[in-house]
Amino acid sequence: MLETHLVAPGSRVDLAGSPTRANDFHDDREAAEREFRDLRDELADLQHALYAESKRKVLVVLQAMDAGGKDSTIRKVFKGVNPQGVRVTSFKVPSSEELAHDFLWRIHKAAPRTGMIGVFNRSHYEDVLVVRVDRIVPEEVWRPRYDMINDFEQLLAANGTTVLKFFLHISRDEQKERFQDRLDRPEKHWKFSRGDLDKRQQWHDYMAAYEDALSRCSTAVAPWWVIPADQKWYRNLTIARVLVGTMRKMEIRFPTPEDGLEDVTID
Repeated sequence: MLETHLVAPGSRVDLAGSPTRANDFHDDREAAEREFRDLRDELADLQHALYAESKRKVLVVLQAMDAGGKDSTIRKVFKGVNPQGVRVTSFKVPSSEELAHDFLWRIHKAAPRTGMIGVFNRSHYEDVLVVRVDRIVPEEVWRPRYDMINDFEQLLAANGTTVLKFFLHISRDEQKERFQDRLDRPEKHWKFSRGDLDKRQQWHDYMAAYEDALSRCSTAVAPWWVIPADQKWYRNLTIARVLVGTMRKMEIRFPTPEDGLEDVTID
């Protein structure tokens, strides 16, 4: 089950041929939502154990086109998880201080410490996506970054970080509907920018950039999943399955208690 939508290391991703809808994978929304709620409860328990064990860490990377559902995924999947044990970092346009360092500097600073789940809302991959599409730096600068990213993620893994990366794959038609919803509902106007339409015109350039990033940077220690994300319920279920299934395999254990606690009396 965890292999569904997994980008096998060394394989070539074709986003035009990758499904964005749940139809071929699940046909019962009610059953899916029941399973999702059970997984979310289990995730809270696993996160509690991870925090108590305080030996390892988990990093969840979310990437998507605008309106792809990153914020919604974070709200839904991590609902009920102790906020002490989860840190969400959103990467915006780099500050002047960040630009004065290498492109991974701000990313490494935000990597989760032991016992924590870190969630990246956008990530170091922006430096081979928007930087490439908008020609912010020349190709001879951004192209070597694929290998740098792989080395960085290998470093994280070697130091006890389990890295899981999800590309929320929506169709261009679905993006149009979500943009329109933001325009139709006043309480969502803050989520819409005219600049989003400029990015929409670059759709094919972004798809090419994502294909290269997903193909070149899905590794055994830091794999990518391409998640069909037109239906939010299926997106949430699939990510929860991968996250919980991976953390089960980690065999997280609560610390061994001190000897003799059974003889302690509280006056």
